[in-house]
Amino acid sequence: MQKQVQQYDVVIIGGGLAGLSLAIQLVRKGFRVILFEKEVYPFHKVCGEYVSKEAWPFLEALGVPLSEMRLPIIDSLLLTAPNGTAFKTKLLLGGFGISRYTLDYELYKIAKREGVVIKEGSKVEDVVLDNNQYHVHYSDGSSTRSEIEARLCLGAYGKRSNLDVKWKRSFINSKERRLNNYIAVKYHVAGIKQPSIIGLHNFENGYCGVSEIENGKYCLCYLTTAAMLKKAGGQIRELEQNVLSKNPVLASVLKQSTHENDFPVTIAQISFSRKTWVENGVLMLGDAAGMITPLCGNGMSMALHSSKMLALFVEQYLKGVIGFDQLVSLYKEQWLKAFGGRMQMGRGLQRFFGKPILSNFFVGLFRLFPLLARPVIRKTHGQPF
Repeated sequence: MQKQVQQYDVVIIGGGLAGLSLAIQLVRKGFRVILFEKEVYPFHKVCGEYVSKEAWPFLEALGVPLSEMRLPIIDSLLLTAPNGTAFKTKLLLGGFGISRYTLDYELYKIAKREGVVIKEGSKVEDVVLDNNQYHVHYSDGSSTRSEIEARLCLGAYGKRSNLDVKWKRSFINSKERRLNNYIAVKYHVAGIKQPSIIGLHNFENGYCGVSEIENGKYCLCYLTTAAMLKKAGGQIRELEQNVLSKNPVLASVLKQSTHENDFPVTIAQISFSRKTWVENGVLMLGDAAGMITPLCGNGMSMALHSSKMLALFVEQYLKGVIGFDQLVSLYKEQWLKAFGGRMQMGRGLQRFFGKPILSNFFVGLFRLFPLLARPVIRKTHGQPF
């Protein structure tokens, strides 16, 4: 007798901020939701770990007790050029610091408690859409593959996955090499004393963000090209000593820092190229739909916000109020309205910063004319949602 395949309303691939927060919202609306995550919670993830305050009310509504967690509030930006020129300014809205290790785990616990079925340590191998039914094939570390069926499948698996390669998504083979070949390195460190400040330190072909997270620790996360790492012989330490440390401010930060255990955490083949909204019948959100450049510092808020706007349209689709094409159209319209300007600004900034001459010029210009920085900061932040 053939084993019956389990049925769900929604399957979500990826258990980061976008996937978990969407799962919580949908299960609260009465839908049967299953979520796949290839890692096992809690775990560290490469991320700048600064969250704009625009996301605060939404996270608390989901059940994350931010007000009780004594998180560091960040209200100032320190921008430095490769030559050490520094510019400091107040952030109009500001944000707070929290590690992905903590925030993702909080959302995971809420999702489990609310009734989301979570498959940790499981990797989705393929999704087949047949007669309006999604057949999701996955493995959990064993040699056997399993299958579930769902009415809708959503991709929230982050920057890059095996599915992107399998489906030959356009950004995988993008010719935009300037925006398509990055690596990122993250540490949690002690020894730094820069409360209330997010530091953004430029160096040749890259930049490093430094900001406080919970328990007095700091997140130190930098982005550079794969070519720069190759030039350093593939050695992260050599890259930091010979490239990052040419910025005297960043050199001082690195010298003060004491690395926590389990670090660094790294990721390669990062792409900021434009991405498609739907692939193989799967609708994307979070970084899977489009990754904002770290210079905008709002990827975490964008992931959360995209889940909120999508939850409403998914509910309408599952209740038969709208069709799939209308679901995609409405989501795309709202996504572009909320994030289109930020994405464009981010890509523009990405082309300038990391180039020593231009970076030195722009930071020097901001020092002379501080008001010029305000519209840039304003365009990279949103409003509370």
